[in-house]
Amino acid sequence: MSATAAERQFDELASLYEDVAPWPFRRDIEVPSVLHSLGDLTRSDVLDFGCGAGLSSRLLAGRGARRVVGHDASEGMLSAARQREAKEQRGIEYVSRLTPELEQRFDLVLAVCVLPYASTRSELRQMCASMARVLRPGGRLLALPLHPDHAPDPDYYAPYGLRLVSDTPHAEGGALRVELRAAGVEADVTAWYWSRNSIEEALRDAGFGPVFWADPWPPGLARVEDAPPALHAYLRRPHAAMLDCRRARVSG
Repeated sequence: MSATAAERQFDELASLYEDVAPWPFRRDIEVPSVLHSLGDLTRSDVLDFGCGAGLSSRLLAGRGARRVVGHDASEGMLSAARQREAKEQRGIEYVSRLTPELEQRFDLVLAVCVLPYASTRSELRQMCASMARVLRPGGRLLALPLHPDHAPDPDYYAPYGLRLVSDTPHAEGGALRVELRAAGVEADVTAWYWSRNSIEEALRDAGFGPVFWADPWPPGLARVEDAPPALHAYLRRPHAAMLDCRRARVSG
């Protein structure tokens, strides 16, 4: 599948995604939540869908996954990921295409901040179908889309280094500008809003079962007030959600 305009916007942003990784909402909320949800990966073959420069792929390898393949349509992102792999030799494979040889080869697909870059309903369906094809029957998808109930005020997330700017924040398929502004980072990318219903419909059409939604929540945290005060607003209304579902098993 060729890169869309939405995907090509990332070709020059590989270093930016490395810079964003240590931001507190990612380091202290998002990453711990994902790793806790994934659990033991030692017997799992995992595909990092929309791997970017390979941050999540490296986390998966560090958790002992049996096989890790990172997939991205952006050649700029893949180049950065491959350069790092050449130095560190973690055993991660990086691919720009999901070839037939990869179909039904994985126990888990991780898709961090990928679904919002489907610019049309057709692209959303294609993305979900691609993730389903590489999973074995019963395989799991863990994805972090834009939160369907994200705060409409563009300044709500400004203390966390990002703004979500849109004249119609929750309009189905509506474009919004994601502004990244912190720690020397300054970049804008375009994302698209999809409701729970639209995402679930696309996943169901791709052959996934029931979808379970949750907000990112660090393991061991009992209540918002127990977190550092600077993270309270984000925990109450995160900009990304976590969805969990499985590819249906073949009957008969």
